[in-house]
Amino acid sequence: MNPSTDNTAHPSAQPLPLAGIRVIDYSHFLAGPYVGRCLVALGAEVIKVERPGSGDAGRQHAHVLDDQQSGYFLQLNMGKQGVSVNMRDPRGQDFMRKLCDSADVFIENYRPGALDKLGLGYAELSARNPRLVYCSISAYGHTGPDSHRAGFGLIAEAKSGIMQMVGMPGEAPPLLRISLGDMYTGIHAVAAINAALLGRVTSGKGQHIDMALYDCLVSMHEYAVQCYTLSGGTVLPEQTGHDMPTSTLYGVFRAADGDLVLAAQVDDAWKRFAKLVEQHGGPAGFGSDARFHTSGGRNAAREEILSAVKPWVAVRTVAEVLALMDAIDVPAAKVQRIDEVINDPQIQARGMVMAQEHPRFGTLRLPNLPFRFSGCDTTVHQVAPDLGQHNADVAARLGFSADEIAAMQADGVLFSK
Repeated sequence: MNPSTDNTAHPSAQPLPLAGIRVIDYSHFLAGPYVGRCLVALGAEVIKVERPGSGDAGRQHAHVLDDQQSGYFLQLNMGKQGVSVNMRDPRGQDFMRKLCDSADVFIENYRPGALDKLGLGYAELSARNPRLVYCSISAYGHTGPDSHRAGFGLIAEAKSGIMQMVGMPGEAPPLLRISLGDMYTGIHAVAAINAALLGRVTSGKGQHIDMALYDCLVSMHEYAVQCYTLSGGTVLPEQTGHDMPTSTLYGVFRAADGDLVLAAQVDDAWKRFAKLVEQHGGPAGFGSDARFHTSGGRNAAREEILSAVKPWVAVRTVAEVLALMDAIDVPAAKVQRIDEVINDPQIQARGMVMAQEHPRFGTLRLPNLPFRFSGCDTTVHQVAPDLGQHNADVAARLGFSADEIAAMQADGVLFSK
C-alpha cells in the first residue's frame, strides 16, 4: 500500500476503500487536484504529473513558502507522488503512455481538446487502456456552444445565478471568497469516479466523465429554479442581504460585540423564540401573535419581525444571545473568524485541522477532509511532493532501466528541482 495511505493505526485497520487503484492526476490549480487529494485519502495511489520548470501554477498561490511549495499546493496535493515530464521529448511521451496504460483513473482539467494534441485525450488513452476511467473537468463541459471557452470558478459562479442572489439590494454582488465552483465540482467528480469504478466491476470497461463547473453550480440551486419555473416565470430571487424572505426567521444579525446567525424558521422553533424575545424585553404580544405562527404569515410580516428582532439582538453580546438560544433549543451560532474556527473544540474533536511533519517547514496545520469511516482512517500523513520528487521511483515501477532513467533525468525529460 502507498505509505501515504497507511491506516494500520486505526483500531479496525480495514483496507482503505480505494487501495490498489492507481490515479494519474494530470490537473492543475484547484478542481482537479482536489479530486486527487480526495482519492488519496480514500486509499488510491495518486501520481501527480507536472510540467517541467514551474510545475502546477498552484505552487505559487497563497500562502507561498518557497519556490517549491505554497499552502495551497500543500493542501491539495498531500499524499501524492510527484513526477515532472517533458512531453515534447519522445521519451517523455513514452513515459506517459506507459504510465497511463498502468492506470485505473486519469484526471485532467484543461480546456476541451487541449490534451488531444499531446496524445492524452480520452479516445487515444482508452483505446490503449479500455478499463480507464477518464475524468475531465472544465468550465462549460465538452459539449454545447460554450465548450471551447476558458473559465474559472468565478465565471461559473457568475453565470450560474448564485452570485446574483447574494449581497445587499442595489449593490454589485460580492465575491464569494471560497472557490465554490471548483470544490463543488471536485467532490461531484469524486463521486462520479467511484461510481464508474464500481460499474467497471461488471462491465469491464471504463468511461469518460465530463464534469462542468457551470453544470454543477446550476444543479446546486435548491429553490431558485423551481420558484421561477413553477411560478410561470414570475418569481425571481432578489438580493436581500442578511436574511431569506422565504424563511423568516433565518439570517445574520449584529450583536453588541459581533455577528451571529439565528435559525428560527420552523414553526415550533419560532414559537419558542418569539416567546423568549417577549419575555426578555421584546414587544408585548410578540410571542402570542398568531400571524407569525406559520411560515407564510412570518414571510408576509418579515419587515415587522426584523424590526423587533434586530434591536433585541443588538443590545446583547453574542454569548448572551447564544446562551438564550441554547436554553430553548433554537439553532444559533457566532459568525467566526478563521482563528476561532481552527481553535473550535468541535473542529479539534473531529480532527478537521490536521498536522503533518514537513522536512523543511516543520509542522504543517492544514484542513482535513470530512470523510469518516468506521473501519479505516483517511488522514493523509505524507506531505505534498516537490517538483519531480518521485521521477525515478515511478519510472522504475514502469519498467525503465536505471540507465534509461539516468539519461532522462540528465536530459530534463524527467525534470526535478
